[in-house]
Amino acid sequence: MMIKFLGTGTSHGVPVPGCKCDTCTSDDPRNTRYRTSLYVKYEGCCMLIDTPPEHRLQMIEYGPVTPDIILFTHEHADHIMGFDDIRTLNWRKNGHIDCYSNRRTKERIEKIFSYMFSSSCRASGGLPRADLHEIDDLPPPYNSFIEPLNVLHGKSEVLGYRIGPAAYITDVSEIPSKTRNMLAGIELLILGVLRREKHPTHLSLREAIELVDELDVPAVYFVHMSHKLEHKSTNRELPEHINLAFDGLKLEL
Repeated sequence: MMIKFLGTGTSHGVPVPGCKCDTCTSDDPRNTRYRTSLYVKYEGCCMLIDTPPEHRLQMIEYGPVTPDIILFTHEHADHIMGFDDIRTLNWRKNGHIDCYSNRRTKERIEKIFSYMFSSSCRASGGLPRADLHEIDDLPPPYNSFIEPLNVLHGKSEVLGYRIGPAAYITDVSEIPSKTRNMLAGIELLILGVLRREKHPTHLSLREAIELVDELDVPAVYFVHMSHKLEHKSTNRELPEHINLAFDGLKLEL
């Protein structure tokens, strides 16, 4: 398994325009965070998770990558608004790209990017080419090693994914017991953490550490971080098996 972090920041991105905090003014490149996205290669298959607003820039800086499929966690703007930029992916694949999500996210993408799915617009050319599917329709071989994970993002149910020995859960405030059971035996957890203070729709740093202890995962990387978590100083506070991820980080299992 190869994992590449294409973005590790929350919805504002980091640096935040106009902010003069230590993180936003840092010269440490690990404190510059595109909105969160992940690229995974496993069992001969390539997967992209989410298309944030910086998708094009991520492809320039950390790619280009050519996934076989795209998985979406949910429909919020910081996770889908780079979808139009998959056009270059179409060129590299010389074809459509299959995308999978829950029903609510599928319907939202179809509405926001309606021009992509209109027969009259498609005839004009120059458009992204994608086919949207519900996650329950995930075909072989993907359904043999990808498990959708239902988690709570505030009151909304969103998706994380278990892919073989790793799990990816980004925007999350609570992991139900059924989903926790699906995480048994994972070697790596990639988990969304916003800041130190409590938040109604995201895990705080302390909540995330406590959750990791309960799950007993040997290696953990935090993502979806705001500018309130400076990379170097926050890492000093964390247990040895937990780290903040950073844009461009590549892992091999």
